[in-house]
Amino acid sequence: MDAAAVSDAELIARALVADDRHAFAELVKRHQSSVRACLRKLTAGNHALADDLAQETFVLAWRNLKSFRQEARFSTWLYRIATNCWLADARKRKEELLGDRVDAVAEDEDDAMTATADHTHADHARGSSLRLDMERAMAVLSEGERAAIVQCYHNDLTHEEAAYVLGCPVGTVKTHVLRGKQKLKAALAAYAP
Repeated sequence: MDAAAVSDAELIARALVADDRHAFAELVKRHQSSVRACLRKLTAGNHALADDLAQETFVLAWRNLKSFRQEARFSTWLYRIATNCWLADARKRKEELLGDRVDAVAEDEDDAMTATADHTHADHARGSSLRLDMERAMAVLSEGERAAIVQCYHNDLTHEEAAYVLGCPVGTVKTHVLRGKQKLKAALAAYAP
């Protein structure tokens, strides 16, 4: 049987009932890109931290698979674990998630901008500048606002699904999204048409 034809629910059942690690490996393969992308947004572009947290997410998912009640999609459950890993790490480190890395990236970008005036390079630099500005703007948001924006806009979850992932009331998610959007709009006003 083709692995793509097997549903997440069937793979979960095989992993639980038969202790089939290959079934869980298929679940990881299916969902790792979206979990890593979610964590990259939450960590404001810190790829190394996002990858570490993704690994921790799947370890926790394996250990707690029996607690998955299928009330939500498996991907939504994974986003909840990933978000909790990110929040725990942020509390543990108690420091700005972007840190000095932003200054180093900005210096590298300035050096690259002066190195050549090539049009293609300029387009790339504009894209890099927008990406950097977006990371900076996301870093200014509170943890709750950033998490709500990532869940609703990056992961395309409904407010109700985001509330489940974040473990808070729907009204709180809506408030975080509204405030986060206002802050992002102000921070990125230079890109407005």
